[in-house]
Amino acid sequence: MTTEKMQHVDVVVIGAGAAGMMCAAVAGQAGKSVLVIDHASKLAEKIRISGGGRCNFTNLHASPLNFLSENAHFCKSALARYTPQDFLNLVKRHKIAFHEKHKGQLFCDNSAEDIIQMLKTECDLGKVQWRMPCAVSEVVKTERGFVIGTDRGVVTTSNLVIATGGLSIPKIGASDFSYRMAKQFDLKIVEPRPALVPLTFDASTWEPFVPLSGISLEVDIETGEKKNKILFREDLLFTHRGLSGPAILQISSFWSASQSIRVNLLPEVNLAEELIEAKTSTKKNLANFLAAFLPARLVDGLLLAHGFDGNLKIADMQDKRLRLLGEKINRWELVPYGSEGYRKAEVTRGGVNTRELSQQSMMTNKVPGLYFIGEAVDVTGWLGGFNFQWAWASGVAAGKAIGESSEIQ
Repeated sequence: MTTEKMQHVDVVVIGAGAAGMMCAAVAGQAGKSVLVIDHASKLAEKIRISGGGRCNFTNLHASPLNFLSENAHFCKSALARYTPQDFLNLVKRHKIAFHEKHKGQLFCDNSAEDIIQMLKTECDLGKVQWRMPCAVSEVVKTERGFVIGTDRGVVTTSNLVIATGGLSIPKIGASDFSYRMAKQFDLKIVEPRPALVPLTFDASTWEPFVPLSGISLEVDIETGEKKNKILFREDLLFTHRGLSGPAILQISSFWSASQSIRVNLLPEVNLAEELIEAKTSTKKNLANFLAAFLPARLVDGLLLAHGFDGNLKIADMQDKRLRLLGEKINRWELVPYGSEGYRKAEVTRGGVNTRELSQQSMMTNKVPGLYFIGEAVDVTGWLGGFNFQWAWASGVAAGKAIGESSEIQ
């Protein structure tokens, strides 16, 4: 760690996370002098806790279709120029053992620490310098670049990269620094909000479902209407406060307050048809019949919550009631009260408006030499390694652009 009180470097990267370290490594290896500043004492805490500690570091199927932004085309350039295979080649070069899980998700066999050390080694190859922990007190634009005041002295630079992420998971140091920098330089921001986050329900509304806490099953889940409708097939988890699991995390990024979500608890079964056919072929009661399709505890809870008597013989029930039950299970409609917020959100949706940035270099159009990358930008990936791929791709885009630029802006 440098302790110099006054320093000039070609590049200052604020934020020692996935995007920041990637950018620093690329710029450093291109011959630029690079200093990384972070207020944390440890590198890349968000990488460290990701993927249950094994870091879902990319997704083999990543494409622009897996990202949300007010400007859907913005991410195409960076993602095309640095692909999942490019990052995978880096992982293989560092001999990191990995495996593929569900739907193209790649995880470390051992620990997320492998990815952190890989990025640190890449930074070392580029002779990257570090100031950690170090707080930034002010940033001033001059004719020749930027003057950055910190609690460990002043730094001047021609290129300033903001890679401090969003507001997700404040307990590991998330802050609004990137948004404050954007506002300082008069850049528009798409309003940030929690994404990839569990959804909650009004306590009285959810009370009948509290006993189902801990149950998990694969479902189809959707929200929105017509051309804005989005559907995922993922695992759903019942909790004491609401719903979680990959299905909910995925849909939460698309859900808006007061909007409903629709859950098909039996995506491969038309339950109304099965129930009506069973009237002439079984003597079972409702609860026993449904237990062939769903966990018994879930069956009991759903029947009670939706006002059905599980002891009734199917043969004695009206078709109208059976169709209603089929609708409640194949198209269960709920209106969430809210979400668990940034405390439990994996990422932040929104951020610096992409129309303020060059899609090739991630540099701001208004302020030469100022870059925003990673989660600070209004590009949000689906669950499953996509947000890391955006971190790598946007970091490389900025790092290469800086590497190819002259020092004086």
